[in-house]
Amino acid sequence: MTDINEILKEQVTLDIECMDRIYLNGYIPTMQMGGQLVKFIQHRGYEIPSPVILRQWTDAYKKAVEAFALAQGIEMIHFEKGARKEDVATKYRAEFEGEEGVLFIGIAQERAYAFQGRKKTKQKLVGFEYSRQSVFVNHYYFYLQDKEFGPAFIKVCSYAPYAVKICLNGHEWAKRQARKQGLSFEALDNGFLSCEDPAKRQETCDQLGPEQIQAFFEKWQAQLPWRLQPEDQQAGYRYRLSVWQVEFSRTQVFADPAQGRQWFEAVIRDNLDVGRPDRIQLVFERRITKATPGYFRTQVVQDGVNPSLHAYYKKCHVKQYFKELRALRTETTINNSRDFGIGKDISNLSFLQHVGRQINRRLLDAQQISFNCVLSEQSLARIVQPTVTDDGQRASALRLGQPRVMAILNALTSFVHIPHGFTNQTLRHQMADLLGSEPTYGPAQMSYDLRRLRLKGFIWRIPNSYRYQLTTYGRQVALLFSKVAARVFRPALAALDPVQPLSTPVAEALQQLEQALADLVNEAHLQPALA
Repeated sequence: MTDINEILKEQVTLDIECMDRIYLNGYIPTMQMGGQLVKFIQHRGYEIPSPVILRQWTDAYKKAVEAFALAQGIEMIHFEKGARKEDVATKYRAEFEGEEGVLFIGIAQERAYAFQGRKKTKQKLVGFEYSRQSVFVNHYYFYLQDKEFGPAFIKVCSYAPYAVKICLNGHEWAKRQARKQGLSFEALDNGFLSCEDPAKRQETCDQLGPEQIQAFFEKWQAQLPWRLQPEDQQAGYRYRLSVWQVEFSRTQVFADPAQGRQWFEAVIRDNLDVGRPDRIQLVFERRITKATPGYFRTQVVQDGVNPSLHAYYKKCHVKQYFKELRALRTETTINNSRDFGIGKDISNLSFLQHVGRQINRRLLDAQQISFNCVLSEQSLARIVQPTVTDDGQRASALRLGQPRVMAILNALTSFVHIPHGFTNQTLRHQMADLLGSEPTYGPAQMSYDLRRLRLKGFIWRIPNSYRYQLTTYGRQVALLFSKVAARVFRPALAALDPVQPLSTPVAEALQQLEQALADLVNEAHLQPALA
């Protein structure tokens, strides 16, 4: 099969990174606690904050939505239980002919974390208090066609605190920017198959951020029936947007789709362990400990004849599949930005984009390494034989199969040591876990191993520090040796072990070979050689 570096450099005709699906929460910061809701009711001129008032507001909003639909000639439908809302929207989008507008309004009864009021019982005066409860209430889906973002929807909860959700697509925004700029392109579903100026296209994708999304929200907030009035906003009751879920994708279009598909299937076969804690650290650049929540696994989903590869970290995951049989799509979905120490406010979207793109790149980088671990005869000799550097420094051999050598190579494959460097102590702790039978392994032994790794080009020391980083060469060798030992040597040696109670195909084949040679010698009637 063609080398992965050759594929990516010569066979990929388009490489675009862009935000894909964007899901946002809209909330009113000054209406999240029971006391804040009471203050809001009083702000509207009601001295007693009775739940009856909230019910009246809910009924009034329902009538406002119905009046809006009637005036605009917009159909209102109730989503059936279990129906895919996007399938319903697709039918309306196909029939819509305008540049911008509301396609239809959908109504669904869904769970919400809304306020429920109860009368205070510990005072003589009439009073009410509110708490958040999980309830099923009506939500209104405004499915839109926007001239900047294309297909979108805004979901409004009918109960206080009137949460909203917004769904957009970054690729659709980028397509409309291309048309405005007069650049031709060929679409690949919600991505790009080809475009006139790839560099310009990437520059445009990089420009999508909080400003454009906030402008979209404010425009439709002014046009749709809304829960807040202008006087409420003037009093400080305004919606703030936060990131609920966002996808960051990288699409690599192959000139020869068959060759690209062949490579992707090889990647799946060779990276079934990418979801393990030691490998997932490489992709997500986060340290995995016993206290890290979540299940770390690799999942291969077979949808018809199109497989997809999934790996997970906490509430986030990265997925790969071959899109439309033409392009490799790598997608990172972040469901909780706090998994990476980043706040949820929409102002942090650019930081999340950096994180998402880096995850995609590191996954591809790891797959390139595992796919392209080829060492020359001279390079192999430099590893397994003692060497002397140009300035006369000697480095002992790294023997393949030696427990101490294999332990340090396995420890190096943990990505936690790569981005910011590692120290004698941090690497030694992993060595101690891998060498459980050698309790004498200490700082001196670690220093000795670090020195020979440095002299052989596996690691380099960060100037003016006691920290080290793994080189590309070192990462390749560590991964290759670890995989060869785990997948070739150990199974083969186990198959040849005479004390194993179960016979294996390899052992049976060798026994047959030995018996055939013995029979051949007997049939030849060979005599012992004379002294």
